[in-house]
Amino acid sequence: MYNLSCYNPSSFILVGIPGLERFHSWIGIPFCVIYVLAIVGNCTLLYLIAVEHSLHEPMFFFLAMLATTDCILSTDTVPKLLSNLWLGSQEITFSGCLTQMFFLHFSFVVDSAILLAMGFDRYVAICFPLRYTTILTPRVVIKVMVTITVRSFCVILPDVFLLKRLPFCGTRIIPHTYCEHIGVARLSSADISINIWYGFSVPLMTVFSDVIFIAVSYAFILRAVFQLSSQGARQKALSTCGSHVCVILMFYTPATFSILAHRFGHSVPRNVLILFANFYVAIPPALNPVVYGVKNKQIQDKFILLFSLKKTQ
Repeated sequence: MYNLSCYNPSSFILVGIPGLERFHSWIGIPFCVIYVLAIVGNCTLLYLIAVEHSLHEPMFFFLAMLATTDCILSTDTVPKLLSNLWLGSQEITFSGCLTQMFFLHFSFVVDSAILLAMGFDRYVAICFPLRYTTILTPRVVIKVMVTITVRSFCVILPDVFLLKRLPFCGTRIIPHTYCEHIGVARLSSADISINIWYGFSVPLMTVFSDVIFIAVSYAFILRAVFQLSSQGARQKALSTCGSHVCVILMFYTPATFSILAHRFGHSVPRNVLILFANFYVAIPPALNPVVYGVKNKQIQDKFILLFSLKKTQ
């Protein structure tokens, strides 16, 4: 019975943000505001793309997939964080922990792949404008979206089985606000070298390959732009990439900093790393709709039209 309970633990304890327990109630307020903004912003974006036929283009279909993934990422982590900070609900079941861990890493890999697909979209639009509609047909877009989902699922699913094989006979206290693969694996007394190898190398290599292909696509884009004779044409071409570049920077820059901080920042206080990790999963989903609303004139115009119609009704 003891061995069975080790391999099938009933629950874990998420301690929240250690050292800042007195401020948990206050810390929860900005996260609640950010979460509401993320859900409202992304749902508005999805609604606009769904009802406006002028937005039924490959770029906006990829954007709709990004908004959906952002909603999943926010909902996977922030509500549990708020219940921990405000209600003291620190317990999470083993199956709940595995589910949260899966959707956390799955969303990250999907987001990275969507940014690559959006980079390819900009590459085709700028380098082959006359063939854009024949290359990125609705059928091709659907295939790309299905491929992104299946690839991400296949990359992250082994994490679940790698955790389920481990015994958890010792402490079941997770010094964090959510479950992530390596953090949970370190609670086991068994050998977790496979978990560390797979958990770091495979998802990181997948994302790293996305970054390389994004960089290559933008190298071709810049070469095509600087071959244009008109200054106005150059600015117009580059302006179509502005929102995508901003989202890329918001996604990869904090991720890189977080990885480096966990790997080399041993002098950084634990609560600072946990706070940063939570802001990383909360802020980009809230900012992405804002970036596309400000940078993309088509979405901006439809957003203004939507609210002006509501006011006149």
